[in-house]
Amino acid sequence: MDTALTARTLSSFRQGMQAGMSIAIGYMPIALTFGLLAKTTGLTLWETVMMSVIVFAGASQYIALNLLTLGTGGFEIVLTTFILNIRHFLMAAALNEKAEQESLWKKALYAFGITDETFSVAAMKPGKVNASYMLGLIFVSYGSWVISSGVGHVVGERLPKSLQESMSVALYAMFIGLLVPTLKKQRKVIWLACLAAAFHSILLLGLHMSKGWAIVISTLLASVLVQSFAKESEESDDAL
Repeated sequence: MDTALTARTLSSFRQGMQAGMSIAIGYMPIALTFGLLAKTTGLTLWETVMMSVIVFAGASQYIALNLLTLGTGGFEIVLTTFILNIRHFLMAAALNEKAEQESLWKKALYAFGITDETFSVAAMKPGKVNASYMLGLIFVSYGSWVISSGVGHVVGERLPKSLQESMSVALYAMFIGLLVPTLKKQRKVIWLACLAAAFHSILLLGLHMSKGWAIVISTLLASVLVQSFAKESEESDDAL
């Protein structure tokens, strides 16, 4: 009985690792770029790797770098990261419906590794998912992200100083590259970006608020307003 259970556990773990290979490969260039930009931002190799170890959230880590560049305080960075990752509560709740009945500590362990990519792979898997499968999936993805972040920082150290300094521009270029394709598909994203920019300008230039709080509050205000208008529009369409 124990032998069969162990074999099933190892089989599920291997299946998870195989499913995570595509995510691991996709993470490499993004994590390498993060490590490179972290070096140009002023983070040490240890700080860069530890951010990937503890946070393990690409968009949040990139935004944290941007906020550090602006001189934002630690509390504002943590709050912004929390707001950005609220969707993880929804992903974890949805995945819990698909998960087998297991110990709470096992679910808590692999809940840390839920990202947009690992959630998508697990959600599309036929049938139930168990802790062994999820840990195999996350082990490969997490390892790729952490290791590639460190490699990116090491590579950045060997670049000429002038090139390292110019790489800070790549951070803003990356955000534009992420935003533009979404702007083409969803009109509300345009409103979100414009409102957030307007609120940020008012808070920063008009009210002389700190950069960190201006970003946090403008993001919250824009998100609430756009979502409220979108919900009202959907209700009006349903009524018709």
